[in-house]
Amino acid sequence: MLDSGQAAARAFATETAATQMYRRYKWTALLGVSFCYLFYYLGRQTFGFAIPGIQKELGLSKEMLGWVSASMLWAYALGQSINGNLGDKWGGRVMMLAGAVLSFSANWATSLSHGFIALLLAWGLNGYFQAMGFAPGSRLLSNWWGHQHRGFVYSFYVGMSGFSSVLAYFIPIVILGSLGLDWRWIFRLSVFLMLFGGVTSFLVVRERPEDLGLRGPADEKSPEETKVAGDVDTKTSGARYRAVLSNWRLYATGLSIGFQNAARYALLVWVPVHFLGPNWKSASTIIDPVWITVALPVGMALGASTNSWISDILFRSRRYLAIIWYMVLAATIALAMEFVPHGSLIGIAGLFLCGFFVFGPASSFWALCPDIFGRRLAGTATGVLNFISYACAGIGEPLIGRFMDHTGNTAIIFPVVACLCAVSALSALLIRR
Repeated sequence: MLDSGQAAARAFATETAATQMYRRYKWTALLGVSFCYLFYYLGRQTFGFAIPGIQKELGLSKEMLGWVSASMLWAYALGQSINGNLGDKWGGRVMMLAGAVLSFSANWATSLSHGFIALLLAWGLNGYFQAMGFAPGSRLLSNWWGHQHRGFVYSFYVGMSGFSSVLAYFIPIVILGSLGLDWRWIFRLSVFLMLFGGVTSFLVVRERPEDLGLRGPADEKSPEETKVAGDVDTKTSGARYRAVLSNWRLYATGLSIGFQNAARYALLVWVPVHFLGPNWKSASTIIDPVWITVALPVGMALGASTNSWISDILFRSRRYLAIIWYMVLAATIALAMEFVPHGSLIGIAGLFLCGFFVFGPASSFWALCPDIFGRRLAGTATGVLNFISYACAGIGEPLIGRFMDHTGNTAIIFPVVACLCAVSALSALLIRR
C-alpha cells in the first residue's frame, strides 16, 4: 500500500498531467476551429467578384443580383437560428464538417446556373449550409475557454474569419486574372480549401473536455452567465430557446450588430463592383484596383483581431464601449471614401481603415454571447444573434443594387455604410454591460 506521501505525489502527478493535457487540447480546439473557419468564407463571400461576369453573360441587373445576394444572407440568418441550437445538441465538429461538405456542393450548383431563379435557389441554399459553421464553432470554443480568456479567444477566432475574407478576395482575383477563367470557376475552385479545412478540424479537434475525462472551465463565469444560465434546464431545444429569447440584452445586441453587419456586407459585396467594373483590366490607374480592394478584407481581419481584446484590456470587458468607438470611426472614414479617386494610395489606406473599424466589433459582439448566456447556451445565443444580424444585412443588398442601377454611381456605397455604422454605434448604447 502507498503511504500518504506517495499517494499525494501520485495525485499531484495525475493532476499535472491532466492540466497539461487540458492545455494542449484547448489550444488544439482554438487553432483547429479557427483553421476551419479560415477557409469558410470562400464558400460565401466570393459573389461580388462574379457579379460583372454574371451581368455580362446572363444580362441581369444589379438589383436582381442584389436579391440573389440577399437570398444567401436570409437563408444564412434562418440557418443560424436553427444550427446554433443544433450545435449545442450535436456539437461543433460534426456541424462544421457537414456545413463545409454541403456548401461545397451548393457552390458547384451555383456555378452551373443559367438564370435568375437557378442562381437565387442555389446561392440561397448555400447560405443555409454556411450557417452550420460559426455558431457551432463558437459553442465548441466556449467548451474549452472560460470567461477570463474570451476576449482573446474571440478576437483570434473572428480574426481568422477576417483573414478568410482576404482569401475570399484574393483567390477570385487569381481565378479571373492570373488564370483567365470565367465567373463560374470562382464557385468551383475556391471551395476546395473550405472542404480541406472542415475535414482537418474534424480530425484534430475534440468537442469538450468532459469527453476526455477533464473538467471544463466552469470556474470562470461572468456575472451574467451565473444569473442567466445557472438554473436553466438546457437539455431540450425549447428550454434553450426560451432562456435566450427571454433576455432583453439579446435584442439590444441584435439591433447594434444588425446595422454593423449590414455595413460589413455592403462593403464586401459592392466594393468589388465599385473598383472592379467591367473594364478594370484595361483601366489606367496609378495602382491596380485589385490591390485596392484587397485592402478591405485585410483591414477587416486585423480589426476583428483587436476589438474584443481591447474591450478586455482598456474597458474591463465592457464590450459596448469598444463597439461604439470603432463604429464612430468607421462612419467617419466611410464618408470620406466617397470622394477618394480610383487607383490612389489614399484609396488603399481608406479601404483598409474602413474594413478595420467596420468589422472590428464583431469579435466583441460574439464574446457577449457566452458572457451573458454561458457556455451551455452559447451556440443557441450565437445562432439567434447571427439570425438577427444577417436578416438585417440581407435587407440592404437589393436596395443598394437598386440605388446603383438608378444613379449609375457605385460610390453611393460609402455614405450608405456611414449611416449604418452611425446607427450601430447609437444602438450599442443599449447594451451597456
